[in-house]
Amino acid sequence: MSEDVPHTTITVSVPAKTNLTLHVGAPRAQWSGRHELDTIYCAISVRDTVTATRKRPGSGFSLAIDGDHLGDLASSDLRRNHAVLALFALAQAAEREPDVALHVEKTIPVGAGLAGGSADAAATLLALNTLWDLHWPIARLQEVAATLGADMPFCLTGGFARGTGFGERIEHLDEDCETVRALRDRGYAGNVLVGAYNAQLSTPDVYRMFDQIGAGAGDDNHLQAAAIRLHPRSGEAIEAAIQAGARHAFVSGSGPSVIAFTPTAAIAQAVAQAWERARLVDRVIAAHAPAYPHITSAVSTSYSVRQ
Repeated sequence: MSEDVPHTTITVSVPAKTNLTLHVGAPRAQWSGRHELDTIYCAISVRDTVTATRKRPGSGFSLAIDGDHLGDLASSDLRRNHAVLALFALAQAAEREPDVALHVEKTIPVGAGLAGGSADAAATLLALNTLWDLHWPIARLQEVAATLGADMPFCLTGGFARGTGFGERIEHLDEDCETVRALRDRGYAGNVLVGAYNAQLSTPDVYRMFDQIGAGAGDDNHLQAAAIRLHPRSGEAIEAAIQAGARHAFVSGSGPSVIAFTPTAAIAQAVAQAWERARLVDRVIAAHAPAYPHITSAVSTSYSVRQ
């Protein structure tokens, strides 16, 4: 592609995240009360897609959101949308004007512990990095992302990663590293079912409940007991998935979504049937793990983002 061909439209799809482990420490005053975390992130192939298009200089930004399950996004303040916050953050960091039209196509459930808002922000940063010909490395984009939220730096790369701090300090885990090989051997890769709900859980509410009751015995996700206390169907869905043969089943992040790793197609079908028969979830979404962001330019070929 010739360097003098301007990008006019960039489309980026970013996968959802789950936490294979989520160990929660004490809240820290220097992080505005956010808790210390040690987590293993994993991206799963339920995707939101952001398209960024140049607008006439001085015309400002615009945002359109589409999707079948938008939750409270349809009525929320546009300027508080994660994609818009990412647009303004990068515009300030790069000294650019935010004259960009953003279109967000939502597939990741809203308020579900799957980092849908963070995925939208990450997709926006990746799209603008190309649209504005910044050519910033991922590490520099992650510095901007960390100012917006804990999950956003991870969503820029997908795959597997360890997160520390309040989740924003990212150590990418290569596919051939010992940690990832061990995760794969334990069944944390391949086919995944997401049990999604129409209800949303507020992350601050889940943390407040965690501060009251602590982590459940043996839970790798320390927020799971709190999420189940606020949304009991999640716990019932976990039990049903394990009984149906899932190798792992757990609340995703702060919930209420439930993740089930299913080693065979027959087990995936059995889990889905168990969930649907007892109405333990509102939707079943098939996916795989790990997954990675994907960028498409109107004037170039498509490619996946890898660290």
